[in-house]
Amino acid sequence: MAVKIRLKRMGAKQKPFYRIVVADSRSPRDGRIIESIGTYNPLNGEVNIKEELVPKWIQNGAQPTDTVKSLLSASGIWSKIKNTKKESK
Repeated sequence: MAVKIRLKRMGAKQKPFYRIVVADSRSPRDGRIIESIGTYNPLNGEVNIKEELVPKWIQNGAQPTDTVKSLLSASGIWSKIKNTKKESK
């Protein structure tokens, strides 16, 4: 099963709100998820991510989408993950 870390759209028309979720890559965008690991509000740029869950899922083989990877980079989580991967090698 290919697992992705991606965005799930919530909110009303013209007021987007996203949940950062772990889901099977074959399921639809707003379909069944495995776990919710954060939120993203593009209207004010607020990103809330449960930092302890992201490395767990990436170690288990989950691949973040490009948008989620940029959100992780902006919040500083992606650099921590890359540093721990380099240290373990």
